Amino acid sequence: MENSKNRIKGKVIAITGASSGIGEATAMMLAELGAKVVLGARRLDRLKDLDSRIKAIGGDSTYLITDVKNHVDVDNLVKLACQYYGRLDVIINNAGISHLSRIDELQVEDWEEMIDVNLKGVLYGIAAGLSVFKTQGSGHIINIISTSGIKIVPLQGVYAGTKNAVRTISEALRQESQGRYKVTGISPGFVQTELVDNIKDPDVKAVYKMKSTEIAISPNDIAAGVVYALSQPERVDVGEIVIRPTFQD
Repeated sequence: MENSKNRIKGKVIAITGASSGIGEATAMMLAELGAKVVLGARRLDRLKDLDSRIKAIGGDSTYLITDVKNHVDVDNLVKLACQYYGRLDVIINNAGISHLSRIDELQVEDWEEMIDVNLKGVLYGIAAGLSVFKTQGSGHIINIISTSGIKIVPLQGVYAGTKNAVRTISEALRQESQGRYKVTGISPGFVQTELVDNIKDPDVKAVYKMKSTEIAISPNDIAAGVVYALSQPERVDVGEIVIRPTFQD
Protein backbone atom coordinates (compact mmCIF):
# COMPACT_ATOMS: atom_id res chain seq x y z
CA MET A 1 0.00 0.00 0.00
CA GLU A 2 2.95 2.31 0.59
CA ASN A 3 3.90 2.14 -3.09
CA SER A 4 0.27 2.78 -3.99
CA LYS A 5 0.24 5.85 -1.80
CA ASN A 6 3.43 7.15 -3.38
CA ARG A 7 2.03 6.76 -6.89
CA ILE A 8 -1.41 8.20 -6.12
CA LYS A 9 -0.40 11.05 -3.84
CA GLY A 10 -0.79 14.42 -5.56
CA LYS A 11 -2.70 13.07 -8.57
CA VAL A 12 -5.64 15.23 -9.66
CA ILE A 13 -8.62 12.92 -10.14
CA ALA A 14 -12.11 13.89 -11.37
CA ILE A 15 -14.98 11.54 -10.50
CA THR A 16 -18.52 11.61 -11.89
CA GLY A 17 -21.37 10.18 -9.84
CA ALA A 18 -19.28 11.00 -6.79
CA SER A 19 -22.04 11.71 -4.29
CA SER A 20 -22.88 8.11 -3.34
CA GLY A 21 -22.01 4.44 -3.76
CA ILE A 22 -18.87 3.55 -5.69
CA GLY A 23 -18.08 7.17 -6.54
CA GLU A 24 -18.26 8.28 -2.92
CA ALA A 25 -16.17 5.36 -1.66
CA THR A 26 -13.58 5.91 -4.37
CA ALA A 27 -13.32 9.62 -3.61
CA MET A 28 -12.75 8.95 0.10
CA MET A 29 -10.19 6.22 -0.50
CA LEU A 30 -8.21 8.25 -3.03
CA ALA A 31 -8.30 11.33 -0.79
CA GLU A 32 -6.93 9.24 2.07
CA LEU A 33 -4.07 8.24 -0.22
CA GLY A 34 -3.26 11.88 -0.94
CA ALA A 35 -5.03 12.43 -4.26
CA LYS A 36 -6.69 15.75 -5.07
CA VAL A 37 -10.25 14.79 -5.92
CA VAL A 38 -12.67 16.79 -8.05
CA LEU A 39 -16.20 15.66 -7.25
CA GLY A 40 -19.03 15.76 -9.78
CA ALA A 41 -22.66 14.75 -9.17
CA ARG A 42 -26.16 16.14 -9.39
CA ARG A 43 -26.96 16.39 -5.66
CA LEU A 44 -25.39 19.50 -4.17
CA ASP A 45 -26.13 18.59 -0.55
CA ARG A 46 -24.29 15.28 -0.88
CA LEU A 47 -21.38 16.89 -2.68
CA LYS A 48 -21.00 19.42 0.12
CA ASP A 49 -21.16 16.68 2.74
CA LEU A 50 -18.56 14.53 0.97
CA ASP A 51 -16.29 17.53 0.45
CA SER A 52 -16.52 18.32 4.17
CA ARG A 53 -15.73 14.74 5.18
CA ILE A 54 -12.71 14.65 2.89
CA LYS A 55 -11.39 17.90 4.31
CA ALA A 56 -12.03 16.62 7.85
CA ILE A 57 -9.51 13.81 7.28
CA GLY A 58 -6.98 16.24 5.85
CA GLY A 59 -7.84 15.53 2.23
CA ASP A 60 -7.92 17.94 -0.69
CA SER A 61 -11.10 18.27 -2.75
CA THR A 62 -13.40 20.54 -4.67
CA TYR A 63 -16.76 19.91 -6.31
CA LEU A 64 -19.22 20.98 -8.99
CA ILE A 65 -22.82 20.04 -9.74
CA THR A 66 -22.50 17.76 -12.76
CA ASP A 67 -25.17 16.04 -14.83
CA VAL A 68 -23.33 13.72 -17.22
CA LYS A 69 -26.25 13.92 -19.65
CA ASN A 70 -25.01 17.44 -20.38
CA HIS A 71 -21.60 17.50 -22.07
CA VAL A 72 -21.05 21.11 -20.96
CA ASP A 73 -21.34 20.00 -17.31
CA VAL A 74 -18.70 17.32 -17.82
CA ASP A 75 -16.42 19.75 -19.65
CA ASN A 76 -16.82 22.19 -16.77
CA LEU A 77 -15.86 19.53 -14.22
CA VAL A 78 -12.58 18.96 -16.06
CA LYS A 79 -12.05 22.70 -16.43
CA LEU A 80 -12.53 23.07 -12.67
CA ALA A 81 -9.80 20.50 -12.07
CA CYS A 82 -7.40 22.39 -14.33
CA GLN A 83 -8.29 25.80 -12.88
CA TYR A 84 -8.18 24.66 -9.26
CA TYR A 85 -5.22 22.30 -9.39
CA GLY A 86 -3.47 23.19 -12.65
CA ARG A 87 -3.90 19.81 -14.35
CA LEU A 88 -5.93 16.61 -14.60
CA ASP A 89 -4.31 13.21 -14.21
CA VAL A 90 -7.32 10.88 -14.09
CA ILE A 91 -11.01 10.96 -14.94
CA ILE A 92 -13.24 8.25 -13.48
CA ASN A 93 -16.46 7.88 -15.44
CA ASN A 94 -18.56 6.36 -12.68
CA ALA A 95 -22.05 7.88 -13.03
CA GLY A 96 -24.57 5.26 -14.06
CA ILE A 97 -28.22 4.29 -13.87
CA SER A 98 -30.03 0.97 -14.15
CA HIS A 99 -33.64 0.44 -15.26
CA LEU A 100 -34.52 -3.25 -15.45
CA SER A 101 -37.41 -4.49 -17.56
CA ARG A 102 -38.27 -6.88 -20.37
CA ILE A 103 -37.47 -5.40 -23.76
CA ASP A 104 -41.01 -6.09 -24.97
CA GLU A 105 -42.35 -3.85 -22.20
CA LEU A 106 -41.08 -1.00 -24.39
CA GLN A 107 -39.86 1.28 -21.62
CA VAL A 108 -38.44 3.67 -24.20
CA GLU A 109 -37.89 6.59 -21.82
CA ASP A 110 -35.88 4.32 -19.51
CA TRP A 111 -33.81 3.13 -22.47
CA GLU A 112 -33.07 6.71 -23.45
CA GLU A 113 -32.01 7.64 -19.93
CA MET A 114 -29.62 4.69 -19.69
CA ILE A 115 -28.12 5.55 -23.07
CA ASP A 116 -27.77 9.20 -22.05
CA VAL A 117 -26.12 8.45 -18.69
CA ASN A 118 -24.31 5.13 -19.13
CA LEU A 119 -23.08 5.58 -22.68
CA LYS A 120 -23.19 9.21 -23.76
CA GLY A 121 -22.17 10.36 -20.27
CA VAL A 122 -19.05 8.19 -20.45
CA LEU A 123 -18.25 9.47 -23.94
CA TYR A 124 -18.56 13.03 -22.67
CA GLY A 125 -16.14 12.16 -19.87
CA ILE A 126 -13.70 10.58 -22.30
CA ALA A 127 -13.86 13.64 -24.56
CA ALA A 128 -13.38 16.07 -21.68
CA GLY A 129 -10.45 14.08 -20.30
CA LEU A 130 -8.75 13.63 -23.66
CA SER A 131 -8.93 17.36 -24.36
CA VAL A 132 -6.48 17.74 -21.46
CA PHE A 133 -4.52 14.51 -21.80
CA LYS A 134 -3.64 15.11 -25.45
CA THR A 135 -2.01 18.41 -24.48
CA GLN A 136 -0.32 17.01 -21.37
CA GLY A 137 0.86 13.89 -23.14
CA SER A 138 -0.43 11.70 -20.29
CA GLY A 139 -3.55 10.76 -18.40
CA HIS A 140 -5.70 7.87 -17.24
CA ILE A 141 -9.35 7.16 -18.06
CA ILE A 142 -11.19 4.72 -15.79
CA ASN A 143 -14.66 3.61 -16.85
CA ILE A 144 -16.90 1.86 -14.33
CA ILE A 145 -18.75 -0.77 -16.36
CA SER A 146 -20.65 -3.85 -15.02
CA THR A 147 -20.64 -7.63 -15.02
CA SER A 148 -24.10 -7.29 -16.60
CA GLY A 149 -22.28 -6.79 -19.87
CA ILE A 150 -20.40 -10.07 -19.37
CA LYS A 151 -23.24 -12.43 -18.43
CA ILE A 152 -26.42 -11.49 -20.30
CA VAL A 153 -29.68 -12.18 -18.44
CA PRO A 154 -33.34 -11.21 -18.89
CA LEU A 155 -34.49 -7.76 -17.72
CA GLN A 156 -31.01 -6.28 -18.25
CA GLY A 157 -30.92 -6.21 -22.05
CA VAL A 158 -30.67 -2.48 -22.66
CA TYR A 159 -28.68 -1.81 -19.48
CA ALA A 160 -26.19 -4.53 -20.45
CA GLY A 161 -26.12 -3.12 -23.97
CA THR A 162 -24.96 0.26 -22.73
CA LYS A 163 -22.30 -1.37 -20.57
CA ASN A 164 -21.07 -3.58 -23.40
CA ALA A 165 -20.78 -0.48 -25.57
CA VAL A 166 -18.59 1.17 -22.95
CA ARG A 167 -16.42 -1.97 -22.75
CA THR A 168 -15.94 -1.90 -26.53
CA ILE A 169 -15.15 1.83 -26.56
CA SER A 170 -12.69 1.44 -23.69
CA GLU A 171 -10.74 -1.29 -25.44
CA ALA A 172 -10.69 0.58 -28.76
CA LEU A 173 -9.44 3.72 -27.01
CA ARG A 174 -6.76 1.73 -25.17
CA GLN A 175 -5.45 0.41 -28.47
CA GLU A 176 -5.64 3.77 -30.20
CA SER A 177 -3.77 5.52 -27.40
CA GLN A 178 -0.55 3.57 -28.15
CA GLY A 179 0.70 4.26 -24.65
CA ARG A 180 0.05 8.01 -24.61
CA TYR A 181 -2.60 7.57 -21.91
CA LYS A 182 -3.98 4.67 -19.92
CA VAL A 183 -7.49 3.22 -20.17
CA THR A 184 -9.04 0.90 -17.58
CA GLY A 185 -12.49 -0.68 -17.46
CA ILE A 186 -13.71 -1.91 -14.07
CA SER A 187 -16.77 -4.20 -14.01
CA PRO A 188 -18.47 -4.56 -10.62
CA GLY A 189 -20.94 -7.32 -9.84
CA PHE A 190 -23.57 -6.94 -7.13
CA VAL A 191 -22.58 -3.93 -5.01
CA GLN A 192 -24.42 -2.24 -2.16
CA THR A 193 -25.47 0.93 -4.00
CA GLU A 194 -28.62 2.90 -4.74
CA LEU A 195 -28.96 1.54 -8.30
CA VAL A 196 -31.48 -1.08 -7.16
CA ASP A 197 -33.76 1.73 -5.92
CA ASN A 198 -34.38 2.75 -9.55
CA ILE A 199 -36.14 -0.53 -10.37
CA LYS A 200 -39.83 0.23 -10.94
CA ASP A 201 -41.37 -3.25 -10.92
CA PRO A 202 -41.95 -4.08 -7.23
CA ASP A 203 -41.47 -7.84 -7.70
CA VAL A 204 -38.22 -7.41 -9.61
CA LYS A 205 -37.07 -4.82 -7.09
CA ALA A 206 -37.73 -7.22 -4.22
CA VAL A 207 -35.64 -9.95 -5.87
CA TYR A 208 -32.70 -7.62 -6.49
CA LYS A 209 -32.98 -6.14 -3.00
CA MET A 210 -32.72 -9.66 -1.57
CA LYS A 211 -29.71 -10.49 -3.75
CA SER A 212 -28.11 -7.21 -2.79
CA THR A 213 -28.60 -7.97 0.90
CA GLU A 214 -27.41 -11.57 0.69
CA ILE A 215 -24.35 -11.39 -1.56
CA ALA A 216 -23.51 -7.79 -2.43
CA ILE A 217 -20.01 -6.49 -1.77
CA SER A 218 -19.06 -3.05 -0.50
CA PRO A 219 -18.41 -0.02 -2.73
CA ASN A 220 -15.02 0.03 -0.98
CA ASP A 221 -14.18 -3.24 -2.73
CA ILE A 222 -14.59 -1.50 -6.09
CA ALA A 223 -12.68 1.55 -4.88
CA ALA A 224 -9.81 -0.78 -4.02
CA GLY A 225 -9.81 -1.92 -7.64
CA VAL A 226 -9.48 1.70 -8.74
CA VAL A 227 -6.55 2.11 -6.36
CA TYR A 228 -4.91 -0.99 -7.81
CA ALA A 229 -5.20 0.32 -11.38
CA LEU A 230 -3.83 3.72 -10.39
CA SER A 231 -0.99 2.35 -8.30
CA GLN A 232 0.76 0.59 -11.18
CA PRO A 233 4.03 1.96 -12.59
CA GLU A 234 3.88 4.03 -15.76
CA ARG A 235 4.87 1.06 -17.93
CA VAL A 236 1.81 -0.95 -16.79
CA ASP A 237 -1.71 -0.36 -18.12
CA VAL A 238 -4.44 -2.41 -16.42
CA GLY A 239 -6.95 -2.89 -19.20
CA GLU A 240 -9.86 -4.54 -17.40
CA ILE A 241 -10.79 -5.66 -13.90
CA VAL A 242 -13.84 -7.74 -12.93
CA ILE A 243 -14.86 -7.54 -9.26
CA ARG A 244 -17.83 -9.64 -8.18
CA PRO A 245 -19.06 -11.30 -4.98
CA THR A 246 -17.66 -14.77 -4.39
CA PHE A 247 -21.16 -16.28 -4.60
CA GLN A 248 -22.38 -14.41 -7.67
CA ASP A 249 -23.19 -16.62 -10.66
